[in-house]
This record gives sequence, structure tokens and C-alpha cells, in this order.
Amino acid sequence: MDKDSKIYVAGHTGMVGSSILRDLTKKGYNNIIVRTHAELDLMNQSATETFFKTEKPEYVFLAAAKVGGIIANKTYPAEFITQNLLIECNVIKSSYMNKVKKLMILGSSCIYPKVCPQPIKEKSLLTAPLETSNEAYAIAKIAGIKMCQHYNTQYGTNYISVMPSSIYGLNDNYDINNSHVIPALIVKMHTAKTENKPIVELWGSGTPLREFLYVDDLANACTFLMETYEDSEHINIGTGNEISIKDLAEIVKNIVGYQGELVFDLSKPDGTLRKVLDHSKISNMGWKPKIELREGIINAYHDYLNKL
Repeated sequence: MDKDSKIYVAGHTGMVGSSILRDLTKKGYNNIIVRTHAELDLMNQSATETFFKTEKPEYVFLAAAKVGGIIANKTYPAEFITQNLLIECNVIKSSYMNKVKKLMILGSSCIYPKVCPQPIKEKSLLTAPLETSNEAYAIAKIAGIKMCQHYNTQYGTNYISVMPSSIYGLNDNYDINNSHVIPALIVKMHTAKTENKPIVELWGSGTPLREFLYVDDLANACTFLMETYEDSEHINIGTGNEISIKDLAEIVKNIVGYQGELVFDLSKPDGTLRKVLDHSKISNMGWKPKIELREGIINAYHDYLNKL
């Protein structure tokens, strides 16, 4: 990409899209186009085709998606699979029809089987059953990866897919019923602190291991890969560091300053017991994350407080 290349960031109001927009701007890219959902519904094929035909972007970051945590995925599976498939189909097809030079779609580590060798390599995709709690979202994202690969094979396009580990950070979703684990913990701890609650109840056993990536590190990796990566195989983005949900909760508790007790509800699901990505491909290309977990959570907590 050149600094004046016309770049479309889809989903720029969300956590990942807004971070990509910040990263591109910081690096001097000066011809970035965006649309809010009210201005452009990417689930609408006609509207998406008209936008691409009119604007003719050269590069596309597809960060627009319906996302959420375990509760949201279990409650709205039809919406998760339908909306994400529609967005991917419309954007990928319109990119091809309007000769986009390069497109990147963002997925999630939930595309991988519930049980597979750790750390998870890219080749583990489609080797075993998925985690049922987020299967609908995962299938939609897998379809996006395969669409990019098959367009590359048939049409010679340059479409790439990136699969980050669990994302957190600025502009996260703090809706307690639809958020991911770190923002959910922040909200629970802060609420309990302000209301002097003696106990915070958390889902599951606290033993599952997870890997977390600060959103600005993800954005930096996305720009890096858009500039350098040309392979059809999707590529993992992660830190290589993992932590139990219990230990994560203790870090959040300490940062928030909550003094009460943490109680784990064993009747609630744990999800996948261990999930850490093999990020050797991007690491061997020279990219490394910069933000440590504690620093990132402090930033996220300040961001949450600013939204209150």
C-alpha cells in the first residue's frame, strides 16, 4: 500500500476497526474511507455493490462483524451465522467485481476445533468438531476464509485472512450480556466495588487457559500483514502467552481495586479448556506484540471509566 492508496476500513466504529483506523492514520495513510452502519448496511447486497462501484477502494480491511461472548453466541446463533455470512459474501464479491487490489478479513481463534494440539497451528482448521457454544460464528468465519482462498485460486485475487487470539482493549463492548471475558470482568468488578458487594460470581471453574491480544497490537499486525503477506493460508496473530481465567480475574480485581471474594459457578460452561495460538508464522516475519496483559487491562479499565 502507498500512503495515498484508497483504503476502506469496514467496521471502523467497532473495537478492531477503530484501532485499524488509528494505526493507519498514525502511519501516514491519508486516503481512508469509512461508513457507519447507518450509512452502509453491508448485509444489503445492492447497497454494498453500489458503494464499491462508486468509491472504488484499492484496499479493504473487513473488520465489520456481529461479535459477542458465550451468552450472546448461545442466545443468537442464527443472527451470528446469517449476518456474518451476508457481510462476507457481499464485501468479497464486491471487492472482486471492482478490482480491489488486496482484501483482509478478520476472523477469530474460535474457528479451530474444540480439542486440537496446542499451541494451535493454522493447519488444525477443520480437523475436528468445533466448540458448540460459538459454532455458528465459527462456521461463518471459516466460510470467509474459504471464500478468500477460492477467489484467489479461481480469479487470481490477493485476499488474506487473519485469525487473532482473544481481543480486548479500547472501544470494547461492555454490555454484560454480550461482552467477552475481559470487559465482562471489568464491569462485574467495578459494579461490585461501587455497590460494596461482598461476592462476585463468575462463570465456570476458572481453570480454562486463554491467550489475550491487545487490540492496538492486532491493528499493528493487520497493517503489517497488509503490507507484506501474500499467502492464501490464513495466519494466526497472538502473543504465545496464556493465563487461566481465575488468574485473569485476580488481575482485573487488583486493577479495579475490588476487595471482595471471587466465586466460580461450576454449573456454567467453561468453553474450550485451552486455547493458545501458534503465532510462529507472523513471528518469523518479524512482527511482535508490544502491550503486556496488565498494561492492556489498565488501559481498558480507564477506557471503560471514560464511558461511564
